[in-house]
Amino acid sequence: MHDRRSLARAFVAKSAYDLPTTECLIDLLRCNRALRRLCGYESVRSVPSASTFSRAFAEFASMDLGDRVLAALVSAHVGERIVSHVSRDSTAIVARERVEKKEKIVKEKKKRGRPKNGEVRPAPEPTRLQKQLKQSYRQALSELPKSCGWGAKKDTGGHMHCWKGYKAHIDYADGAIPLQVVTTSASVHDSQVAIPMARRTAERVTSLYDLMDSAYDTSQIRQVCEELGHVAIIDPNGRRGGVADEKLFDPAAKERYKQRTTAERGNSRLKDEFGLRHLRVRGHAKAHMHIMFGILALFADQIMKPIRG
Repeated sequence: MHDRRSLARAFVAKSAYDLPTTECLIDLLRCNRALRRLCGYESVRSVPSASTFSRAFAEFASMDLGDRVLAALVSAHVGERIVSHVSRDSTAIVARERVEKKEKIVKEKKKRGRPKNGEVRPAPEPTRLQKQLKQSYRQALSELPKSCGWGAKKDTGGHMHCWKGYKAHIDYADGAIPLQVVTTSASVHDSQVAIPMARRTAERVTSLYDLMDSAYDTSQIRQVCEELGHVAIIDPNGRRGGVADEKLFDPAAKERYKQRTTAERGNSRLKDEFGLRHLRVRGHAKAHMHIMFGILALFADQIMKPIRG
């Protein structure tokens, strides 16, 4: 039984060096003596095999190690400070696995026109956002689809991109410090994750402003932000044929909204520098653990920046 602490450190190093496979990590540990000793291995012979790394990774995924470590890091380094802006955004995670087939749900056809005298029609089912208003964040997160699926998203230029896999929803504090991560199916809309994320982030840190793009422009999300004592600055969505005057940003809100680029920079660094483009494992639990190792490496890198400066 190998020391799981050394294996976990090695997986963080894999993300920090943006290595695509575990075999590349093992080769690096055998060649780089300084890194090998930082992870806890005294000699080349003590470096575990690829199968040992695989078994340990499955254990870490089953015990939610990444979420527990991130919560501890946030408590130690951010928890006592007031976070001015929480920037919320999602990013696509491309996977190499089959999309799970969905069961077809046959809905009853609604009767058209007014009900007859004495006829009682069932009330329409509440939407997911309406349900989340009364749910705890744990229950709301448990009901979100998590299997591999197809997703589509517009970039800043208005171009549509499709991918197969997952979607990582991330809350960032000022300075691109990640506060929490939720991994869902790629088909889940951003707005369906905002309410439980806002409530869970509020348990970890004290914040003032919630910054979100137009995908989060719903009355339910604004209501929850107000209940938490936050000021929601959300880019207006013109899906209803225009933007009301009361939704336009005032100069102060417009200036604060510029801080939301923190989330875009964080997502870009995760993909370009910390391994989120190299997802090789299958299943939601392992995919989320892979994302979390990149998040932990990014967290350490961001909090070290003032020291380096």
